[in-house]
Amino acid sequence: MGKFSTLLRATGLAVTVAMPAAAQDATTVMATVNGTDITLGHMIALQERLPEQYKQLEDAVLFDGILEQLIQQTALSQEMEKDLSGAIELSKENEIRAFLAGELLAKIGTADVDESAVEEVYKERFAEGEPDMEFNASHILVETEDEAKELVTMLADGADFAELAKEKSTGPSGPGGGSLGWFGKGAMVPAFEQAVVAMEDDTVSEPVQTQFGWHVIKRNESRVKEAPALDDVRDEIERELRAKAIDDEITRLTDTAAVSRTEVEVDPAAIRDVGLLSK
Repeated sequence: MGKFSTLLRATGLAVTVAMPAAAQDATTVMATVNGTDITLGHMIALQERLPEQYKQLEDAVLFDGILEQLIQQTALSQEMEKDLSGAIELSKENEIRAFLAGELLAKIGTADVDESAVEEVYKERFAEGEPDMEFNASHILVETEDEAKELVTMLADGADFAELAKEKSTGPSGPGGGSLGWFGKGAMVPAFEQAVVAMEDDTVSEPVQTQFGWHVIKRNESRVKEAPALDDVRDEIERELRAKAIDDEITRLTDTAAVSRTEVEVDPAAIRDVGLLSK
């Protein structure tokens, strides 16, 4: 918005400054600019959309600044309305369209979520769905398949996995014996994860290739991942339900709208022809 001014400039605008303290409804006229009223409602609506830093201002400073801003905007817009080009008129229509659409989506996206819907998603995902697994694994990372095959042979002959990892692994987990700790699905690259999931506990894999090199993997343990408490995932579920509500409403309103696409051939390159706006 720019820096607020606490004084109204002498612009020749008719401004209502003497007003009884009790006159505080949204229709109260605070200023008139060339016949156009600026009401307390206009000021409140603008205040609602301000960045938080401005909302922290003292009431009197915020009040005067918003009124000055609206006076300036009204005077400038009135001047522009005298000679609107086709491009500006079209942009104005687009801005109004986008604003109203955005307001509807915000209304849907901030509506209360049915608690039963939240509980149903939680039930399907965590209480009744297939339980997620977690794995504890270690690996030795080397550059070539031949090196990896040699490691598999050494392990089959009784070599200690952790010691080999410390000695041979080029990965950051090498100094720690190759330990990767516990992890769930999605934490590792696909080829590595697929190999771990397919293994049994306390077994060693054949060489597995990823973008990082060749791995020899040991799956140490596995366990069922404990389901989180409802309150721990409530926000996530509510966001998903709100996003779905928005998508559903977009689909519903678009599908039920009387849309007629004009059958006319237009070169797609015309979308970049700004010159058409001046014709």
